[in-house]
Amino acid sequence: MVIFTQRGGPGTLRQIYPALPVALTYSIPDMNLTFEFGLSEFTQVNTDVNSVLVRRAISLLKLQPGERVADLFCGLGNFSLAIARSGAEVIGLEANQELIDRASGNATRNQLSDRCEFVVANLFIEGCPAYKALRAIDKLLIDPPRDGAMELIKSIGTNGPKQIVYVSCNPATLARDASILVHEHGYRLTSASIVNMFPNTSHVESIASFEK
Repeated sequence: MVIFTQRGGPGTLRQIYPALPVALTYSIPDMNLTFEFGLSEFTQVNTDVNSVLVRRAISLLKLQPGERVADLFCGLGNFSLAIARSGAEVIGLEANQELIDRASGNATRNQLSDRCEFVVANLFIEGCPAYKALRAIDKLLIDPPRDGAMELIKSIGTNGPKQIVYVSCNPATLARDASILVHEHGYRLTSASIVNMFPNTSHVESIASFEK
């Protein structure tokens, strides 16, 4: 057991038990993955359901060894490392330098650094230059915050990768972005489901797959 106090913002977090610092971790056991995280860093609230969500995303991606996948809004590598474990190469983009550092550390921890690259990138900038700079991407995994990924989705255009798996905590912005993918960029919605990440609330985690 680890006990923290917080008197204000994230900077006031203090570990009060035990006396020595403790590394916080969560795991996806069937993929042999363990992730270290900071208490103020984003992780899914339900680790058991997170394992289900990650397995579902990997199943939808139908990864082949040697494929190159971009994990956009990658955070600390929750999906990135699972993609790499499946034999594909992954480049993760995330705006937060601390999370990028954490993702790199988690790749090293799980002996997956040779298949992972992590880059600081703001995916909300108009025109999304960080996405357009990517080369030779076979598939995309997108897991944006509640605001969705409007600028990124607009930037994908009609020459985007053959498959996109979109994970969302806000069905409204997923529907908005899906409309652009289907009606403007020529994708087909091939799968859609929800995962009960937040039991006894009105919130759900959604996951959809789009293919050319």
